[in-house]
Amino acid sequence: MDGFQRRREQKKQAILLAALTLFMKNGIQKVSIAEIAKEAGVSQVTIYNYFESKHQLTYDVFVFYIESASSQFEELVHSDLPFPDKIRMIMFSKKEVAQQIHEEFYQYLMKQYSTEGNLFENLYEEKVVPYFSQLIQEGKDQGYVDDSLSEDAIRFYLEMLRTYMQNEENYTKALPLTEDINKIFFYGIMKGKQE
Repeated sequence: MDGFQRRREQKKQAILLAALTLFMKNGIQKVSIAEIAKEAGVSQVTIYNYFESKHQLTYDVFVFYIESASSQFEELVHSDLPFPDKIRMIMFSKKEVAQQIHEEFYQYLMKQYSTEGNLFENLYEEKVVPYFSQLIQEGKDQGYVDDSLSEDAIRFYLEMLRTYMQNEENYTKALPLTEDINKIFFYGIMKGKQE
């Protein structure tokens, strides 16, 4: 990539990051292109040179957010951290996002998630399932995950959650329950260690 292309890509990334930051904090409707331009350090015209409309920018921010989250998950799975630390980081990041995300932006993300053939579905099959399987196998190898649980059962459970979350009535209730849902998935409902 030559210098011009690199600067162009850096500007685009700056715009996406600025829009994501503002959407997370204020929602989509309350954020203007002028505010995004100011946050990104570019002109409004520059934004329209990269994105034909606010609607297109919003969708591209969604893609940017999903791809960033996927990359972070991949890095965590491949890191040298012990299994319990990886689980704590997954839970903490989900809790942190749930506390910081604006309700309107969350609703937009979930509407995109519930659309058939969406980016989530592709990433889920291509990356999330394999990385999650790898993480669970690591937990089994280190003695943290019950060896008797089949990969099919774990995948079935994940698929139930995914299917459930594609329903608008369900995903509107899930945001405040993020921490509890994660605890149930990773630790079950039993108090103390199960024998």
